[in-house]
Amino acid sequence: MKKSVSDIQKEVIEDFSDLQDWEEKFQYLIELGEELPPYPEDKRSDAYIVPGCQSRVWVYPKLENGVLTFFADSDTALTKGLIAILIRVFSEHPPEEIANASLGFIEEIGLSKFLSISRRNGLSSMVNMLQNFAKSPQ
Repeated sequence: MKKSVSDIQKEVIEDFSDLQDWEEKFQYLIELGEELPPYPEDKRSDAYIVPGCQSRVWVYPKLENGVLTFFADSDTALTKGLIAILIRVFSEHPPEEIANASLGFIEEIGLSKFLSISRRNGLSSMVNMLQNFAKSPQ
């Protein structure tokens, strides 16, 4: 059976709890970003740019068989890792589940404490964009 958004959030919390300090956590985020599949070049346009991010972040949603899959990229390693976590949590779920998901895992793994204000705002913008895609999937 497919894991729920909530189950995947629990896995992310567990993954981060194994890391000792923020240097390890940042390194882990960078590694996650490196594992993202290639972003479609034809979707690297302003229509898919996440507004409110210091870095350039592109997110492309694809709705197929009632399930929303996200593709993303960023021009900075840490931001790419942040969007990779969000994609891990949200991708391949029905739009309703994504739109209604609570995101306590972000607080629980401590991201909001250790990210700069501008990165926290960017993370919030990424979450909003993913959930907005889910609220009105094409």
